[in-house]
Amino acid sequence: MKVLPILSLLPRLPRLPGPRLSTALLGATVLELVVLTGHLAAYPFGLTQERAPQERRTPERPVPGLPTGPPTLPGSPVAERPVVLLHGFIDNRSVFVLLRRALARHGRRHLASLNYSPLTRDLRTAAELLGRHVEEICARTGQREVDIVGHSLGGLIARYYVQRLGGDHRVRTLVTLGTPHGGTAVAPGAGLHPIVRQMRGGSPLIEELRLPAPGCRTRFVSFWSELDQVMVPVGTACVDHPDLDAVNVRVTGIGHLALPVHPAVAAAVREALESQEAREGTAPSTGTSSVA
Repeated sequence: MKVLPILSLLPRLPRLPGPRLSTALLGATVLELVVLTGHLAAYPFGLTQERAPQERRTPERPVPGLPTGPPTLPGSPVAERPVVLLHGFIDNRSVFVLLRRALARHGRRHLASLNYSPLTRDLRTAAELLGRHVEEICARTGQREVDIVGHSLGGLIARYYVQRLGGDHRVRTLVTLGTPHGGTAVAPGAGLHPIVRQMRGGSPLIEELRLPAPGCRTRFVSFWSELDQVMVPVGTACVDHPDLDAVNVRVTGIGHLALPVHPAVAAAVREALESQEAREGTAPSTGTSSVA
């Protein structure tokens, strides 16, 4: 395993007595309410599955000696890797409106969101659906791999697909935002919905993700926030597995709902995806990177 150092996304809060931390928590709570209000307004627009864009088709009769598929420039096969966005529990693709816009603004042409039903009773079923979705995207775009960004439960679904269903052959980088990798002690509706029970610490599914995963090819980038009130303890949102190549990014000043919409997080997600592309498209470099 190669677990990279924990990075800091936003300025670190000094370890001062209660009032300062309480002020930060209050600010994060107010921001959560603002984000929730905006998301409730956008929610109806994300209820349906998005329509697959029309991709340029290759000629039916390729010319001998010439490559098939869209024209490529140096480094472009990596740059064109599609990005799949996967929402959290009782949510839909509308949560990624701002993140999607940020990625598109920086040249990402192949962006896809998957809605899975809130009635899904097994995370494994959702992971299988994700696998079919990824295969369809690869076939449509002509790419062999995708990147995935998952918020909360969405990140856990994507991890199960990668780690337990062979998805590491299709997923180059998996970015998770506030995902309960180690299980959370605070899960709304725990005991009522089966898929929520699977997110609890010590559940059979969480224990399954602790099993060995030798040779897993996917690179993990996990964003966790010290003010995330859904992840208990907050460190549960970190990837901690001896067989996984993972970097855990510490976020300060925001809560769970703000992770997929905050502009600083969006910039860091984009940089995480682009840093992987830079390593694949150029000669290896040494040193460490940081997020300011």
